Amino acid sequence: MNYYIAICDDSEETLYNLSTAVKKWAQTEELIVKIDIFSSAENFWFHYEEQPDFDILLLDIEMPGMNGVELAKRIRQTNSNMQIVFITGFPDFIAEGYEVSALHYLMKPVDYEKLSEVLCRAAEKLQKTEKPVLLPVNGEIQRIPTDQIIFVEAFAHTCVITTTDSALETKSNITAIEKILCDTAADSFVRCHRSYIVGVRYIKSLSKTDITLDNGTKLPLSRSNYQSVHQAFIRYFKGESTWD
Repeated sequence: MNYYIAICDDSEETLYNLSTAVKKWAQTEELIVKIDIFSSAENFWFHYEEQPDFDILLLDIEMPGMNGVELAKRIRQTNSNMQIVFITGFPDFIAEGYEVSALHYLMKPVDYEKLSEVLCRAAEKLQKTEKPVLLPVNGEIQRIPTDQIIFVEAFAHTCVITTTDSALETKSNITAIEKILCDTAADSFVRCHRSYIVGVRYIKSLSKTDITLDNGTKLPLSRSNYQSVHQAFIRYFKGESTWD
């Protein structure tokens, strides 16, 4: 699994030291990480609004302008999966981390061994949580939790993503969406027809020609896709998938 890590601190020295430590951790754990650094909460937020796909955030609390706690509260309004680790030189702020479900806090100067331990915990939690996908919806990039996607249906020039609480239209074609879903949540989705992708967790039963979902919806099942759908369905009930 790859990880996208942000480091936000108003100290250039801290940014350098943390990014160096994260690279060392990734090399030691044989992981692939992408790291972006931000010198202010405002700078991070500007980037995050356009591309909200960070997995881990190492976040200074005391910064000019918007502080780390304020930034974390904004993030938590729409994102409960990001692993936030507070970096602080002031233990008085530690209690505020509970308000935003921070994974941990680290005191400056940050000890490498403690940072490594926290990053391993963050990675473990992320492995148990399906990442959301980012798709263009109504002219905006929207973050969609994969565990809420029931099925995707292709039309002439658009696709409709049916989730547990809405139907979202995107101009992406179904092949592109299939790749995004498979890259993000490997075994959670399967192509059942040239015009349909289904979230396997929502399959109630299947026959040779169609799939019945938990909500009663029926989707067509093509002959060429029957075997892959059947195998995915069986794996789920045997508990061999990576969803839970």
